[in-house]
Amino acid sequence: MYRIGQGIDFHKLVEGREFWLGGIHIPHHKGALGHSDADVLLHAICDALLGALSLGDIGQHFPDTDPAYKGIDSKLLLKRSYQLVQDKGYKLVNIDSTILLQAPKIRKYVDDMRNTIAGILDISPDDVSIKATTTEQLSFIGREEGIVATANILLQKA
Repeated sequence: MYRIGQGIDFHKLVEGREFWLGGIHIPHHKGALGHSDADVLLHAICDALLGALSLGDIGQHFPDTDPAYKGIDSKLLLKRSYQLVQDKGYKLVNIDSTILLQAPKIRKYVDDMRNTIAGILDISPDDVSIKATTTEQLSFIGREEGIVATANILLQKA
């Protein structure tokens, strides 16, 4: 039996925050604003994992009103989300994700992100697809005011 999940996350970009994406720190003059480290890619993957099994969403499991999650490393949220999936008897087959971001260009960081995510989820980096696109300077993304990530995942009954 297979289950498909889809996740999406948005964050505002601001000066003075570290920029975390796909579980790695990327040097940039802006970072994503959020209660945690605001890693939109990991948050989208968490929502995809949870959604595939109707387990709610990241905000339900790790609310931004809970001080326990203030500044938390999103890699921990991803690990905990996947544990919920495993507890239901499923394993991850693959991830296909897209990041919408005007700057910085992330191509040189993609392999590190794939390896980081694969390590957390105990899958091969070949099973983690990360693509990126700009919006050709259109919208809040094009004005470098925000970032969006989407993720689609496939689960298989273990």
